[in-house]
Amino acid sequence: MSEPTGLQGTVPVLDKPTRDEGPGTTGAAEHRFWSARRVPAAVVAVVLLVVAGAFLYDVAAVRAHRSAMAWRSGLAHQLAERPLDDIWVRVGAGVAAALGLWLILLAVTPGLRDVLPMRRTHPDVRAGLDRDAAALVLRDRAMEVAGVQSVRVRAGRRRADVRALCHFRDLDDVHADLDAVLADAVRGLGLVRPLTLSVHVRRPGKKR
Repeated sequence: MSEPTGLQGTVPVLDKPTRDEGPGTTGAAEHRFWSARRVPAAVVAVVLLVVAGAFLYDVAAVRAHRSAMAWRSGLAHQLAERPLDDIWVRVGAGVAAALGLWLILLAVTPGLRDVLPMRRTHPDVRAGLDRDAAALVLRDRAMEVAGVQSVRVRAGRRRADVRALCHFRDLDDVHADLDAVLADAVRGLGLVRPLTLSVHVRRPGKKR
């Protein structure tokens, strides 16, 4: 399976249906895209490779009747002599626990919060829409409403916050038109979970 990274706009992603998804499955069964998380995986792999390589080299040297490296002897001595309530033992245990929890969190969470899942039109294809692209579409549609001077749209995972400046027409009329136009635009995005709209309209501030 390929996952999108650095996405802009609508991104088709080839995927196979999960076991609980039939060919006609749409909508409710869709979940967020999973991030490949290549950077954390690469960092962990490099660290483990360096540590394991150092220990393996030292063990091989001892087997070849050479003296153990000073760092491993010192580490073994410190681990044997320091009590469990020592401050450095606690700090090391805390760091190890934090790193372990971080890796577990990365393993069980999807990531790619900026990609909104779209409804499937084909059982073997998934598509996602970048939140910035969704906000851009809604802004362009809002600018088509008469009386709107400027619009700012912020798209989240579940809600789109729309703030418009109206330089003519009644505010209530503009607000009603924006509600209708943006509701149609949200339906046109084809998202699994359509964004909830929060529309605010006001007059521009006076220039000083």
